[in-house]
Amino acid sequence: MTASATIPERAEGQHESASARLLIVGPQGSGKGTQGVRVAAALSIPVVSTGDIFRANIKDGTDLGRQVTAILDAGDLVPDELTSEIVRDRLSQDDAARGFLLDGYPRNTAQVHHLDAFLAEGGASLAAVILLDVPREESIARLSLRAVEQGRSDDTDEAIAHRLDIYERETAPIISVYEQRGIVDRIDGVGSLDEITERISAALAARGIGQLV
Repeated sequence: MTASATIPERAEGQHESASARLLIVGPQGSGKGTQGVRVAAALSIPVVSTGDIFRANIKDGTDLGRQVTAILDAGDLVPDELTSEIVRDRLSQDDAARGFLLDGYPRNTAQVHHLDAFLAEGGASLAAVILLDVPREESIARLSLRAVEQGRSDDTDEAIAHRLDIYERETAPIISVYEQRGIVDRIDGVGSLDEITERISAALAARGIGQLV
């Protein structure tokens, strides 16, 4: 893994979703994980989730996994530069040449700048930010139901409220940055899975990005 990774050049004949460099954001319980997978599959682009990358490396016992484990065990957050290096490495892989869907990164304005700099090296930028808009009360209700269904004792009302507070504190500045660039699509995140996917599809189609449904 190196910080000098570059975005692969587009292969001849690749089109349409080549500009599908996307970010999906939303509070816990918004369904962004499910919708992200749907969007990525429809556009034939990979989902790039920092959480998944961390967990996979921890499970496999890689050098990165050991670094992350030591950091988390110490009660610290993974530094922005290390997180950004991991993402740069992932986005430099061939399957991301035609686009990608980021989930969980960037989390703060420093990471936004890291991503901007990396994409600019390849003359690229994010095409759209999909913001799943879900009322706080709806998120709490969904997470509480999931906790009961999955027997998750750690999903207490206090823990859920704390996670939502962190999201609102950290994500608001990021959304503001991207809104100033005119690339945020606010999607009503309340409804059936298919209804929400259709809303995302319509928003992306308006930007000339693929057709999901």
